[in-house]
Amino acid sequence: MGNIIYILKRLKSMDKKAMMEKINSIHQKTGMSKLKIFLDMQKCARRYGAGYMDYDLFEMYNLTDEQRDTYLTRGRNNALVTKYCDLSVLHYFKNKDEFNSIFHDYLKRDWIKVNGTPKDQVIDFFKKHDEFMAKPIDGGCGKGIEKIKTSDYPVLDDLYDYLTKEGNNFELEEVIQQHQDVAKIYPNAINTVRIVTIVTTKDGDSILSIPKEQRKNIELEPHIICAYFRIGNGGKCVDNFNSGGMTAPVDEKTGVVAQVAIDKAKNVYEVHPQTGEKIKGFQFPDWEEALELCKKASKEIPEMGYVGWDVAFTPDGPLFVEGNEFPGHDIYQLPVHTPDKIGMMPKFDFKKK
Repeated sequence: MGNIIYILKRLKSMDKKAMMEKINSIHQKTGMSKLKIFLDMQKCARRYGAGYMDYDLFEMYNLTDEQRDTYLTRGRNNALVTKYCDLSVLHYFKNKDEFNSIFHDYLKRDWIKVNGTPKDQVIDFFKKHDEFMAKPIDGGCGKGIEKIKTSDYPVLDDLYDYLTKEGNNFELEEVIQQHQDVAKIYPNAINTVRIVTIVTTKDGDSILSIPKEQRKNIELEPHIICAYFRIGNGGKCVDNFNSGGMTAPVDEKTGVVAQVAIDKAKNVYEVHPQTGEKIKGFQFPDWEEALELCKKASKEIPEMGYVGWDVAFTPDGPLFVEGNEFPGHDIYQLPVHTPDKIGMMPKFDFKKK
């Protein structure tokens, strides 16, 4: 009876049309009956916190129960955020101006918030930079980002008016000069590596499990969970997987791209379609420095114990593009990247053996 009630509750809240589209697609690929697929989806939701999107994306219909239990699903990812992150400090990562203020030394570039800053200071930023990135302060997934050339606005007051018109809330950043080796793969975007960290106590516990008054002198231990190359495509100036980009896993110990790339439509790329550059086997420069940058940053706000850092590589070393308070889970366990059909969950066991 309990299972039936659970299924009915989920049916009420989910996008039934989108779910049916996934069921029909899986039915066509596998020959499984639609009812069997539906019931198996509900089983995965109940046991593993996997929605129908996870079920399709990770091809859970091809996994055993033991394999399914190793996957980081949306439900499990949300649980990790709750376990390691104090929701009252999420705003430092949600708002780009707050993040840039705290992690200024990790950005290694000039930036300014538009709204609330005196106009003459914003105009001075225009004069200082021939081109710059304009990013919505509370945006995500690469949406709303623009690369602006001041030469397109002979009157700088017009550019200021555009950036401050009703509904706009931008912060502006100096354009990052990408390392020449990384730029060879795709030069039209800053191709970053998402490096995911978890910070625990030396015993492997979340700092949130310790009373606030006792946290100050706690020795913290940062863990590198995974690293994924995010590559731009299609002429866009962003590398985000959800905005037309592609992704490939990076060996977090060596900084070598370990697999071919894939986009959200599940197209697989051994070489970049626009440059012909090979993706698998690429070695990132200054990899150890990038890891140390993330480990150091992860201790700045220890109450944000689970973060995805987007790292860019430049001729002068790695730097941060941004930090993600919800590191995501969709790009880390795609079938083409998991030939052993083992997901990410085993990497979150930090307890001392």
